[in-house]
Amino acid sequence: MRGRARKIVVFAAVLAVAICASAYAITAEIGPVKVSATATLKPRELPAHGNRPVFLSSITRVGTMDGSTPPTLQTLLFLLDRNGTVDTKGLPTCSIAKLEGTTPAEARKRCAGALVGKGTGKAVVTMPGRAPFTITSPLSFFNGPPDHGRPTLIAHAYETVPAPQALLVPIVIERVAKGRYGFRAEVQLPEIAGGFGAATLAEAKIGAIRKRGGREVGYINAHCVGGRLQVQGSAKFTDGDYFPVLLTSPCHLPR
Repeated sequence: MRGRARKIVVFAAVLAVAICASAYAITAEIGPVKVSATATLKPRELPAHGNRPVFLSSITRVGTMDGSTPPTLQTLLFLLDRNGTVDTKGLPTCSIAKLEGTTPAEARKRCAGALVGKGTGKAVVTMPGRAPFTITSPLSFFNGPPDHGRPTLIAHAYETVPAPQALLVPIVIERVAKGRYGFRAEVQLPEIAGGFGAATLAEAKIGAIRKRGGREVGYINAHCVGGRLQVQGSAKFTDGDYFPVLLTSPCHLPR
């Protein structure tokens, strides 16, 4: 166990309202490892029935308090509020084959109509014979082809170490019936920098608005129940550490 619990024995969670009181943030610690996460859904003014287009913003940070290299993030799992929905009807799709080998600019140009989110990713790279250094990549999220009727996203990043290549991650969004939650999405993170990289930041804003039948329709749509929308998530690392989080974004009815 290397002096650290494989599951959370010490879970120091600080629940605080984030800047502008638009979301909640959680910080958790296991040994020297520190993980923080926030999630925000906007606009906050939503109907009680029917849906309105919304944008989901999230930030996940991984670091250490002693300056050591953080463990390698393996999986991110999200359960999304059942009072929201993903609408891909009429939205163009983009395939992994079309994105292979593309830079961020090329990917966004090639699949502009399918682009539903943008962000930034960072990782610390520790290669033999070199001091640790940080790499950064734009993140792009594209509406992918349906998987047995289920919506999919394709996440795109780009690295130049040890060689230039696109990192592509397919994400299936499936319906579930788990109390407050109605959707599940699992992200299997790719190997970064030939296995020498550890993710330290994933920042994304997902959402897109289009016209259909004379009205605005969002990639993500939601209504307000109980004054909040919820996301339950977890981060799993290759060394067995596991961080659960519960994030709440306030909402209110039209005044």
